[in-house]
Amino acid sequence: MKGREPLLFTPGPLTTSASVKQAMLVDYGSRDTLFLSAVKDVRNGLLAAAGVSKAKGYECVIIQGAGTMGVESVVSSSIPVDGKLLILSNGAYGLRIGTMCRHMGIAQEIVEWPDSEAVTVERAMAKLREDSKSITHVAMIHHETTAGVLNPLEAMAKAIKAEFPDKCLIVDSMSGFGAYDLQMEWGIDFAVSSANKCIEGVPGFSFAVCNRQALEQCKGRARSLSLALYEQWQNLDATGQFRFTPPTHALLAFRQALVEWEAEGGVAGRAARYRANYEVMRRGMQEMGFKFYVPEGDRSFIISTFVLPSNPNFIFQKFYDSLSSKGFVIYPGKLAQGESFRFGSIGRLFPSDFSLLMAAVRLACNEMNVELPLK
Repeated sequence: MKGREPLLFTPGPLTTSASVKQAMLVDYGSRDTLFLSAVKDVRNGLLAAAGVSKAKGYECVIIQGAGTMGVESVVSSSIPVDGKLLILSNGAYGLRIGTMCRHMGIAQEIVEWPDSEAVTVERAMAKLREDSKSITHVAMIHHETTAGVLNPLEAMAKAIKAEFPDKCLIVDSMSGFGAYDLQMEWGIDFAVSSANKCIEGVPGFSFAVCNRQALEQCKGRARSLSLALYEQWQNLDATGQFRFTPPTHALLAFRQALVEWEAEGGVAGRAARYRANYEVMRRGMQEMGFKFYVPEGDRSFIISTFVLPSNPNFIFQKFYDSLSSKGFVIYPGKLAQGESFRFGSIGRLFPSDFSLLMAAVRLACNEMNVELPLK
């Protein structure tokens, strides 16, 4: 639509509020006290969002770059040379951790589930019992963005720590943190997320909320200079500064985004709006005959994946271009099998925006001569 910026119905980057954008219109020096104060606010705010604090024995380390850099920082810094990582994978992002390990020479084993299903505590625990002597670390995805599957994080963390308290648990909560509950005290040692997801900031950095004891064990283990988690933490704590150039504008935007997240009611408030967005979209898409890829029991309200219709007139690129021309940006699918597309329910979007999206989907189908409801 002319006269407004596009709305992003994607997994991220996301539509952000005007005030988050406004926060970036200031230039702070990377070593200036005003900027250092913002960094401190962000670090403390993220600890509180995970239900912990420095006083409780936890730390927040900010890592420049995309979310993948944050995960790689934790994986490459926390696992010793004689360690082994068990990866619980039900999509592209679990497999990506495996790719990181291969690049860094870290011993690993992947237990896989289909990308339309959640991981299960039973299979994970069975594998741990089978190889408990060599496995030192476990990694899992909180919300698997590939298809939009929510994994049982609380149950998994508590089960692992109850039986294997010495195993270190690494959680990729890239698209879950801020909209689904995550409490470090469930037994999580490292939780990684990104600025441009459910807190609704802009791209530029990722962050790791860390159990301090687990973080201290990272000393001397880093396989990278720029992604060395322990060294990054030490420098932030000692000076308040980053070792290398920080994303100043992204951090200022995120501080404002955190204020707005808290004002909306934190996890509960943000989740309520995202769920309302999802419900408008779910009803509309089902009325038009589109099929969800993920069964309802495992499906999140963050990302929704739809199977590409079999109607020969439905061509994804035409569908995408039609929606884009009307100001609605969506996302292609990323499945191991079959073609699909995705709608994100996150970002500074509201149910009224999803009503408009549903109208645009109907128009796009009409333009392609695709009869609705789909058969």
